[in-house]
Amino acid sequence: MKRYISSITAMLLTAILSIGCSNLLDQEPQGEWIDGDQKAGSYEADIFTIYGKLRGYNLTAGLPPLAIHGFRSEDAEKGSTASDGAEQARMFDDFEYVATNGMISSYYTANYEVIHLTNTVIDKIKNANQSSLTDGDKINKAEAHFFRAFAYFNLVRAFGEVPLIDFAVKNAEEANKPKAKISDIYKLIDTDLTIAEEFLPKNWASVYIGRLTWGTARALHAKTYLMRNDWQNTYTAASDIINSGIYNLNTAYNQIFREEGENNSGSIFEIQCTANATHPGSNEVGSQFAQVQGVRGAGEWNLGWGWHTPTQLLADAFEAEDPRKNETLLYFTKTGENQNDIPANSPYNEKPIANAAVVNKYYNKKAYTNPSLRAQYTKSGFWYNIRLIRYADVVLMAAESANELGNSGQAVIYLEQIRARARAGNNSILPEITTTNQVELRNAIRHERRVELGMEFDRFYDLVRWGVAQEVLHAAGKTNYQPKHEYLPLPQKEVDRSNGVLIQNPNY
Repeated sequence: MKRYISSITAMLLTAILSIGCSNLLDQEPQGEWIDGDQKAGSYEADIFTIYGKLRGYNLTAGLPPLAIHGFRSEDAEKGSTASDGAEQARMFDDFEYVATNGMISSYYTANYEVIHLTNTVIDKIKNANQSSLTDGDKINKAEAHFFRAFAYFNLVRAFGEVPLIDFAVKNAEEANKPKAKISDIYKLIDTDLTIAEEFLPKNWASVYIGRLTWGTARALHAKTYLMRNDWQNTYTAASDIINSGIYNLNTAYNQIFREEGENNSGSIFEIQCTANATHPGSNEVGSQFAQVQGVRGAGEWNLGWGWHTPTQLLADAFEAEDPRKNETLLYFTKTGENQNDIPANSPYNEKPIANAAVVNKYYNKKAYTNPSLRAQYTKSGFWYNIRLIRYADVVLMAAESANELGNSGQAVIYLEQIRARARAGNNSILPEITTTNQVELRNAIRHERRVELGMEFDRFYDLVRWGVAQEVLHAAGKTNYQPKHEYLPLPQKEVDRSNGVLIQNPNY
């Protein structure tokens, strides 16, 4: 757990995540980079700028990414009150897509900001004296390639074909490009992640917690292959991570999303956030991730905006007594209701009280903060880390791809690892899955992804790549969904300003 009141910790995290900070590579990283003192990268200030962008409201922490990744599935909805952001419920819950929607514009722009920054770094290094590049420079370049792949993966999943800009933009006109084929976008992603895998270290000293590693790049690469249903490459990438021995499932599920579980042994890509006494509610070192999903109450229970909330369908998806249910759903009572009517499952034995007008039945417990830290800093939870890729996801990717490749025996082994951690020694629940029938095992793995990764970032995209989005969403009452809704419309203002170069997605 982070020491929030430590000025040393605050300085280190600020150095990692802020713009224009001092050398981060002075100390030799651990893993592949162990053959002598490494000089700091000359491009570190540019890289620190991008690390800072990761905590951005429009990229990972706020309503635009939560709406795009979360609301569109059957397991999450807007939440809050019916009138608060009703147009966003129509847009993302009900699939009444509008090309002028501000959230898609903000998300699109935030990802291209990262892309432009990474292109600048890559261009600087490309035009430098290659013989003078240090190992630190090569790490900086690898980080830039990872961030570009990350941003393009966000864009290609959300919008499909988008402009492919893989060069440093000197003037705005150069960036006015037509849409590229999805295959070409993935080709760049593959190239970028291959470079990142080659030069990023496998481990860092603990003082550099949160820095990109080989495992981060390899895991993201596995996710990009999975999205393409490229089973062999998914299995190879996921197996590489599993066989590395760097990560494990030893952290109890009820600790993963608590502050003491930050950067645990199963954390592969986690955005670092903190709070300090001077600016307890500041985005300088924190994010709004917990705030936008916090309990929408009053007084001591005014913890946030109450958006991105679990549905009853997700609640019903958990098997009997699955402990993950009470670590995913945050139960609450409304103002004036009897608190004895809700389970005391909240961490620290709290029973939140929400605004009586909220439409949701649950809040996202995977964004719930420690009351002692709320009392010390702010109710908004700016210190709460954002878990983007977990080792459990990698193990489930290995299970799914193994099964699709006909290796059901190995798939069963990986599936059981996830269920064994979840049951936490209670053998009366979550029985072991033993079937080797490919269809039955496929359904079991898909179920496990749903409950293990509930309220995280992939359910809608899982439905799309499985080819069942329309079937599942219609059954859930989201009958407006049609195949065209796999992709969002491009932001209309980007189409308009292109003077005919950028063509809107079909049927919008």
